[in-house]
Amino acid sequence: MPNSTIPARLHFEDLRLCETFALGPVTVTADDIKSFARQFDPLPFHLDEEAGRRSLLGGLAASGWHTGALALRLLADAFLAGVAALGVARVENLKWRKPLLAGDTLSGTAVIAELQRSDDSPQIGLMSLDFTLRNRKDQVLMTMRVIEKVAVRDPSAPPAADAVLPATGEASSPADGNGGGE
Repeated sequence: MPNSTIPARLHFEDLRLCETFALGPVTVTADDIKSFARQFDPLPFHLDEEAGRRSLLGGLAASGWHTGALALRLLADAFLAGVAALGVARVENLKWRKPLLAGDTLSGTAVIAELQRSDDSPQIGLMSLDFTLRNRKDQVLMTMRVIEKVAVRDPSAPPAADAVLPATGEASSPADGNGGGE
């Protein structure tokens, strides 16, 4: 029986391997960083410019969680708001490679790297998205893989073969240095 819970949105069957979505840009201000930090990650280098300059981050730096939240917002704006999304199943290979500093502009890409039907729930498909986020200098700030649950339009249909992009993207590569966030 077809899934009609979210009929106007893309369902699992509509998704395509290797489809790439541009994320951003969004410029992050010192006030943005401090506001998020006061509420969720009140460490000195997220709250005070001088403390940030003295830290290994080199300036007032956004929390890594702030960067992650921005990534998900940018994905929603670029793509996910039009998908019959059922929530994130998990995040894998999250790496903060460099800090997002006050005044930086965040942009990047998300690529559909894997599509598979759930073994346990035929009404759910799993879409793996590889993220790469960069600053205005084109330096990689963060990589991760997000596995999103997506409604299957017709759970009674036999699943097509799983589709997997070879793991060559930055999101699944090992860390390349000292990180840069927490």
